[in-house]
Amino acid sequence: MNLLEVTTQTWITVGIVAGIFAGSALIIGTLILIVGKVFKVDVDEKITKILNNLAGANCGGCGCSGCSGFASKLAEGGAELSACHVTSPEGKAEIAKLLGIELKDEERTVAVVHCNGGVENCADKFVYKGNPTCASVNSLLGGNKACSFACLGCGDCKAVCPENAIEVTGRLAQVDPDRCISCGACISTCPKSIIDRIPASAPVYVACSSKCKGKEVMGVCKVGCIACGICAKSCPHGAITMQDNLPVFDYKKCTGCLTCVAKCPRHIIISRKVVAEETPENNQTA
Repeated sequence: MNLLEVTTQTWITVGIVAGIFAGSALIIGTLILIVGKVFKVDVDEKITKILNNLAGANCGGCGCSGCSGFASKLAEGGAELSACHVTSPEGKAEIAKLLGIELKDEERTVAVVHCNGGVENCADKFVYKGNPTCASVNSLLGGNKACSFACLGCGDCKAVCPENAIEVTGRLAQVDPDRCISCGACISTCPKSIIDRIPASAPVYVACSSKCKGKEVMGVCKVGCIACGICAKSCPHGAITMQDNLPVFDYKKCTGCLTCVAKCPRHIIISRKVVAEETPENNQTA
């Protein structure tokens, strides 16, 4: 076989292979088009419009895996619009029109950690050595803190916060109110359930979650609430009541006089103005 015949045979082989690839690509492309048409899912136009008006944070604070899941539930009537704390009032107003519902007035809220213990104030009942997450620590005898209501300080809340609004210092989590969008991701993540929302305008909050009596609290924490009730007795506006050995605020009555802050012998009623001034971001600015 001479050189010309070899070259010709080679090109014929190349042509056959190329034809096979081209034919396969054509067949696959055709099959994809057919499957796409057969299994096409019609997207509800209402869901799309709702999704376009949601914040798009996909934080999971509403209890859904993301905004698309929440939009679907809203369209089906399986969720309340108030479950989303991130979407703007304007966005919620548009969604309310789409759903044909009345939009309720909602005050902006922020998350707070109802604990002031940390490594310095709350004792440990054992030394934990293992996976450094709050969930893991809590799975072992309810955690290593002597107070069963204490912040475990491993930062699970910080890890899920989409706005980097949480710092953990001295094994105590603290929320920056200026960055918090009240999505609720930290609330659903905290295994101790000690993170909650309060009105953004609230002047104070209670930095303790212990429902134990005073003597028991003093044995495990230097700053825990001892349920003495001085705050409730001293409040000139009747904004505080004692429930389950903890002060509970009626923020509609609270004027921010800070009498409770001054009177509390354990300093567990925190002025939010002080908290805002002590956040890392504001310290850097100063």
